[in-house]
Amino acid sequence: MTTVLPLRVTVEDVWNEVLLEVPAATPVGEIKRQALAATHTRRPPSEYVVKYRGAELSDEDRTAAEAGLVPNGALIVLAQLAVHLGAPD
Repeated sequence: MTTVLPLRVTVEDVWNEVLLEVPAATPVGEIKRQALAATHTRRPPSEYVVKYRGAELSDEDRTAAEAGLVPNGALIVLAQLAVHLGAPD
């Protein structure tokens, strides 16, 4: 029997909450892709990060279960911040 997780995912660009029900074996990156698609976000998923309980889920190949997501858990999808390594102007 496959465990299904209901999740609440807020996409920051549009401040919409998406309700998803995914198998616990779903990779975090796929959850992000589904949330972005549901909100009609046009930028590529690679330009976003997923956070859960304030921490970035940087390994998006991990499954929801491996990442410790719980039923009705709240995630947020945020645009990555640009990092400038040059000297200030």
